Amino acid sequence: MTSGDQQRYRPAVLRLLQTVWLWPALIMLVVGGYRLGTPDLWRDEVASWTAATRPLGDLLRMLQHVDASNGTYYVLLHGWTAVFGDSVISLRLPSVLAMAGAAGFVALTAERLFGGRVAGMSAGALFAVVPLVSRYAQEARSYALVTCAVAAATWFLLRALDEPTLRRWAPYCVAMAVAGAGHLVSLSTLVGQLSLVTPYLLRRGAARRRLLWRLPLAVAVAALAALPVAVLGNRQSGRQLGWLARPSLDQLWHFGEPLFGSARVFHVFVVLGLLALALPGRRRPAVQLLLLAVLPVLAVWVMSRGSTSYFLDRYLLFTVPAWAALAGGGIRAVYGAVVAVARRTRTPRELRVAGLLLALGLVATAGVVALPRQSLVRYQGSHSQSKEPYQAAAGLIAAGYRPGDGLVVPLGDQAWSMVGPGVSYYLPDRVQPYPVFVERSAAQAEDLFPVACPRPADCTGPGRRAWLLVLGDTADPLAVLPGNQVAALRERYGPPDRVTPLGGVTLALLDGTR
Repeated sequence: MTSGDQQRYRPAVLRLLQTVWLWPALIMLVVGGYRLGTPDLWRDEVASWTAATRPLGDLLRMLQHVDASNGTYYVLLHGWTAVFGDSVISLRLPSVLAMAGAAGFVALTAERLFGGRVAGMSAGALFAVVPLVSRYAQEARSYALVTCAVAAATWFLLRALDEPTLRRWAPYCVAMAVAGAGHLVSLSTLVGQLSLVTPYLLRRGAARRRLLWRLPLAVAVAALAALPVAVLGNRQSGRQLGWLARPSLDQLWHFGEPLFGSARVFHVFVVLGLLALALPGRRRPAVQLLLLAVLPVLAVWVMSRGSTSYFLDRYLLFTVPAWAALAGGGIRAVYGAVVAVARRTRTPRELRVAGLLLALGLVATAGVVALPRQSLVRYQGSHSQSKEPYQAAAGLIAAGYRPGDGLVVPLGDQAWSMVGPGVSYYLPDRVQPYPVFVERSAAQAEDLFPVACPRPADCTGPGRRAWLLVLGDTADPLAVLPGNQVAALRERYGPPDRVTPLGGVTLALLDGTR
């Protein structure tokens, strides 16, 4: 590159470095990428892997029976793994990138509503330090994608309201379609978006008339994309969400702690949000963001009082960008107050530096408050190697494996644990134990789970050894299984040997050759 080329590109690089979205996105990449591949996959991520790595036709057939609510994410992950492989890092990397995008859109939204790069950069950085955000940035599930889509939709909506052209409405439609297809609960953000739209609806003239038909049309187009997911998901809701209890009023009142992964971090955001409400000339956007953050939570709580509950922290993660943008406005208020107080005794440059240092200090304080919860929420409370130590179990099986060995894992009511696929993920290619007690594999059943043999004695396989892996730490792993399976195992292999509790599962060898 010649010196002339360098001079020509230098201003573009400087402009990029000064953009409000870049640094929050980079911070989120660092926070989300830290130890990305260290914790084992856990059961939900194993479900993503086993679904996404099927042939596309098999995957689409499976979605007609189960997990249609995650179907959009599975299809996208299918394409991703076809190009980049299915390592732990590869499976989780799309979520890191999505959360980085969300941080960027949070920064743009705060800058747009509160004015100035201080509000934008502070909001994006605050978003990145929320423990639950960084935790789901490391999750091979749809929550990061949906959070990014909702954050993007908010910014695109603000732009479309300023200039309601097709070029502005189209990105909003796409973002909301991705959000709704990624997770139907995220469509509750439409209730909160009314707070952004209402001031424009109160205006008179042609602009209001155009908005009255363009906004419903945009929402209808976005909802249409989510319609197949809604139809299939409604049929499967009992199976997918039956474990969620109806939320109480106390859960609604204290929703902030699970949503942020820390009560203290949530309280920091609340305090900063109250400061934003005190920002002269910017109270309306602060109220709008508060409603954008709270109304979807309230709507989901009300819906969850019916026959099916949707009230779960990770399902509501898409509301955190609004809280972060609001908190960025609070830091902008503090920055403005410092500048106003010191204006008479300091130069403009000194004022800006002092204000920026204070803003940086507030963001850093939030990060320090969040730090003790990061490890707990990201590892011990989620991808914990003590909950589902698939890799540890796979290592022991691989070390003692003989060709022809079988593998016995919980089926039926315990299939949700994904023990079989989880161990299979970490087993080397040379280790291929046959599945004991399986009549049809998950792929053959067009399901996430295999179908158990009605007569266990007919499905013990040809080998004389089998590895038994059951949930929980126990000295008697056979006691976990149904009686007819226990009888079949004892007759075929004899009593278990080498019983090894691994902290969440127990591995034993059944050796009929002894």
